Amino acid sequence: MAYLPETRILLGTQLVFNLGFYAVIPFLAGAMGGDYGLDAAAVGLVLGARTFSQQGMFLFGGLIADRWGARRAILTGCLVRIAGYATLAAASDFTLFLLGAVLTGAGGALFSPALESQLSRADRSHADPSHSDPSPADNTGQTKERAPGKARRSVFVWLAITGEMGALVGPLLGAALLGWGFRAALAAGIAIFVAVTVVLWFRLPAGSPEKAVAGAGEPGASPGKSLGALGCLKNRRFVGFCLLASTNMVAYNQLYFAFPLELDRRGLDGSWLAMLFLLASVLTLLLQLPVAAAGQRLGPGRAMSAGFLLLGAALGAAAVTSGDAESAGPVASGSVASGSAEAGAVALMAGIVGALILGHMLLTPTILSLIPRFIPAEGAASGRGAYYGLSATCGGIAVLVGNALLGWLLDLTDRHHWWPGTPWLPMVGLAVLAALTMPRLLHGIHRGNGLAPTAAANSQERVA
Repeated sequence: MAYLPETRILLGTQLVFNLGFYAVIPFLAGAMGGDYGLDAAAVGLVLGARTFSQQGMFLFGGLIADRWGARRAILTGCLVRIAGYATLAAASDFTLFLLGAVLTGAGGALFSPALESQLSRADRSHADPSHSDPSPADNTGQTKERAPGKARRSVFVWLAITGEMGALVGPLLGAALLGWGFRAALAAGIAIFVAVTVVLWFRLPAGSPEKAVAGAGEPGASPGKSLGALGCLKNRRFVGFCLLASTNMVAYNQLYFAFPLELDRRGLDGSWLAMLFLLASVLTLLLQLPVAAAGQRLGPGRAMSAGFLLLGAALGAAAVTSGDAESAGPVASGSVASGSAEAGAVALMAGIVGALILGHMLLTPTILSLIPRFIPAEGAASGRGAYYGLSATCGGIAVLVGNALLGWLLDLTDRHHWWPGTPWLPMVGLAVLAALTMPRLLHGIHRGNGLAPTAAANSQERVA
């Protein structure tokens, strides 16, 4: 992994940032309800405010990164998260818990778009250091490899791996610290973020805020004018990309929302949920590199189609087997039949989660690495953070809307005794739609030269 020291520092920062986050946040609901006696409505509001303050403010965080520079935005994000954890540590009532949760989310909203936009520079130069004579794209949006063995892994593959390592180890650290109380876990989180801030302060190079420079286009950018700080919102091609790509986040989020409900419908104990989470993490750590290599061989268009089809297959399997689970009903515990039925249900859910994670691993690095190619060439030196921020914000909004729709369909299905797989069908349709539409949207976008000649003529109209 021959990256610049700055890139390795940023990847390590992602690992430690996730470690500090997952050591605390998974245990926040239990602490508020059990230790401080907040009711379920208050706990739900606090958790929802944390999610919204992060996902909903990603675009704002990206704009800040463009205006201040990535280094300043990353350091500010760390400081705001420290303030959030300190507020949670001092909290004993709803108001302070709400404030602490909002600050915690805002810290992430400042940190992530700046880090991703900074990493995208390393991803571009590492993938194509010569910036010369790229191969043309075919009608699937894929790039032909220049020579066997010369393609290098995207830096976003390593970002996914390091982030997953933090997400896997963080809850274990938090669980160990809970023996000393929730404030001990918060103190550990504060110490982690303070250490990250100090290291970044001394090791992360200072950079000036990004400014649009006429004619300063970079390889991989689309021809066109800079559209100002919020130009990403006027780039209809990119907005369409974000909307389709957000299907990935909606499907992945079902690990936390719909799959726990599916375990209950299939008569499985809630303890199996932890095993499914562990399976997802282990698959990511073991298979992210080979899956990314396969995606690189396919090219972005085909990789995106394959990823969305895997998501659709996973959700479709959940839909089809929901009917079987509903009709089978619970099996008496302690019997041989019960053990066999439980093993079968667990294996089926593991297969569904496996297909979902494979699709997610194929899609996520590809999506992140493609974002800079939508930035107009004349404004390629500006707006990078806003583009990454808009992508994340679209994902957050899509998760909110998708979960609300799925929950509504689950209620209607139970109330009217519809086919049990009905709630899954809209998401299956979205995944198939994305698989069919994304290659066409990516047509002409390829490594090193923005849009192919056939698409270049109309690029100005697309981003107007």
